Amino acid sequence: MADPKGFLNHGREVARTRPVAERVKDWNEVYVPGSLLPIVGKQASRCMDCGIPFCHNGCPLGNLIPEWNDYAYREDWAAAYERLHATNNFPEFTGRLCPAPCESACVLGINQQPVTIKNVEVSIIDKAWDSGHVTPRIPERLSGKTVAVIGSGPSGLAAAQQLTRAGHTVAVYERADRIGGLLRYGIPEFKMEKRHINRRIEQMRAEGTRFRTGVEIGRDLGARDLKKRYDAIVIAAGSTTARDLPVPGRELKGIYQAMEYLPLANKVQEGDYVVSPVSAEGKHVVVIGGGDTGADCVGTAHRQGAASVTQLEIMPRPNEERHPTGQPWPTFPILYKVTSAHEEGGERIYSASTTRFEGDEDGNVQWLHLAEVEFVDGKLTQKPGTERRIPAQLVTLAMGFTGTDRENGLVEQFGLELDERGNIARDADFQTNVPGVFVAGDAGRGQSLIVWAIAEGRSAARGVDRYLTGASDLPAPIRPTDRALAV
Repeated sequence: MADPKGFLNHGREVARTRPVAERVKDWNEVYVPGSLLPIVGKQASRCMDCGIPFCHNGCPLGNLIPEWNDYAYREDWAAAYERLHATNNFPEFTGRLCPAPCESACVLGINQQPVTIKNVEVSIIDKAWDSGHVTPRIPERLSGKTVAVIGSGPSGLAAAQQLTRAGHTVAVYERADRIGGLLRYGIPEFKMEKRHINRRIEQMRAEGTRFRTGVEIGRDLGARDLKKRYDAIVIAAGSTTARDLPVPGRELKGIYQAMEYLPLANKVQEGDYVVSPVSAEGKHVVVIGGGDTGADCVGTAHRQGAASVTQLEIMPRPNEERHPTGQPWPTFPILYKVTSAHEEGGERIYSASTTRFEGDEDGNVQWLHLAEVEFVDGKLTQKPGTERRIPAQLVTLAMGFTGTDRENGLVEQFGLELDERGNIARDADFQTNVPGVFVAGDAGRGQSLIVWAIAEGRSAARGVDRYLTGASDLPAPIRPTDRALAV
């Protein structure tokens, strides 16, 4: 272990963020560069040698957290990096974007603030990149087998890297113009600068993975042609069908799905636009949806110069602390969170339901009508007399996703069966009802976290490797039926 008295001698300390007035003027990551390394050793020392590390249960990747905490405390960065990469292909992504269910399961969290696992993780991988420890792992021999991966989000990239390192020839197909999926166009630059994706892609290219952008399977290339070209296929197309809001006035101009709004802001950072075609500048912005995607819309609107930003959530405001019986340790609790975007301003309204939109004579949205709601007999019910309207000249819908894309023909062309939730069904090896066709990530699991996506990609890769060669030494951290630890 690290320091036996570390958790007694040191309190929890996290990465410092840049001043709000400074960071809303740019799109760089919100954290003070270099602020973690001076404190990470003490934070790693708080890891308790707890006998049964429940952080392993919280993280579907099975990250060896106590081990790399110990190495980080001792400043053995090479060993810490080796332990970190043993279970996680992309810790620079999870260390920035994951909501850290491992910390919710930390034993220290029973009666203190948990170890800053996420901060230690990102410190180790950033140090590894800076020190040149992250190098291509080129396979010693090729199997002669070919694999197509559909989708370049975290699940697809993890599956592709694992299969390439196993010696298979892998091509990743991405319908967007750049690799990365939602990592590229769904995550704002201020949460993760895209240079982190770019250098990981270059590592994968050096290992032998091939990338095909601007190709949508089902439209640009049919399933039959793909099956002829490859010995196996991994569908990692995500859960990209957005939940809509069917209320009067939805057809007005100025109302967008979050994934119509956020990618345009990212394309500005890529140099594709000087100004986003959908900008919040000078507008009253309303974000419908209280999750992480909604917070991303809030932070983006701040940086575009919105006149005001209001975020609506239909559910009641969560507790600020874990409920001892409703959400007991070590489950992942739903708590009231103040993200970096919320620190930057705006109003958050809970228990609010949108009843209709109101526009001007030109068909542009101008007002959003809402009402308070409450639970009555287990159902959300509108409170009489609580109707009101708020200004809304730009509205983003961030209410989650309902399943993988069905409009492009991918599901039908492959002849895939769906489960009761509308996700692509698969067996214990992540194989669909079509031999040689596998599914990983949100397309099979439904909307989930980045750590689950990477774990799915790694596990599906084992299934593919076994299908192609008859056996596999690749790790499979989860089963398709595994779910997060919950009440």
